[in-house]
Amino acid sequence: MMGYDRAITMFSPDGRLLQVEYAKKTVRQGSTAIGMVCKDGILFVTDKRIIDKLVVPESVEKIFQIDDHIGATASGILSDARVLIERAQVKAQQHRVTFDSPIDTLSIVKDICNIKQICTQSGGLRPFGVSILVGGIDNGEGKLFETDPTGIFFQYKATAIGEGEVEIEDVLHKNYKDDTTIDEGLKLALKSLVKVLGEDFSADRLDCAYIKKGEKKFKKVSKDELNKVLAQVKKK
Repeated sequence: MMGYDRAITMFSPDGRLLQVEYAKKTVRQGSTAIGMVCKDGILFVTDKRIIDKLVVPESVEKIFQIDDHIGATASGILSDARVLIERAQVKAQQHRVTFDSPIDTLSIVKDICNIKQICTQSGGLRPFGVSILVGGIDNGEGKLFETDPTGIFFQYKATAIGEGEVEIEDVLHKNYKDDTTIDEGLKLALKSLVKVLGEDFSADRLDCAYIKKGEKKFKKVSKDELNKVLAQVKKK
């Protein structure tokens, strides 16, 4: 494979774009992010992976608000994610100003993926080293999408990206149900994170947000609430 990974526009003899595969490996080394479609809304739970005690936990942002009814989280190179998220925020506001209505989640996802795809076929660029989970409420229904560095996207009921995604998806496959509520989903997500990270971590390391179907308002879960739920999960 020597030499075939020097340029993003060069396929290897067996039909692979090695730079894109390296970007996917970057995502798997990133901190964990979980998204879930619940009976009453959308839930995001992430690990901020704070390993330095001198870092201010509140300064690390891992879940982003795109619009009142749409949120996103990411794993991989978060600076790459921030550029894509800020573009999505602008697109959402432009849609409100132009059409006087909220944008649908799929339009945001397609716009993000179009930019990612361009970076897999243009010389002088590198792929975005980030996967983004985008979730929102469209016509009273929760929708969750995962985008990867190639520009491909899939719709999920629940999924995880980043470190320990295989173990977490195993927990989700066994325990997720279509009628899971946001409160139950939070416990399930924290249970899966405890399995991956061990019990020696606090709520300072977590970021969590949700959007309820009726309210359509992006809200963060407070640190006190996270501590309470985390304590319940660790007891079991």
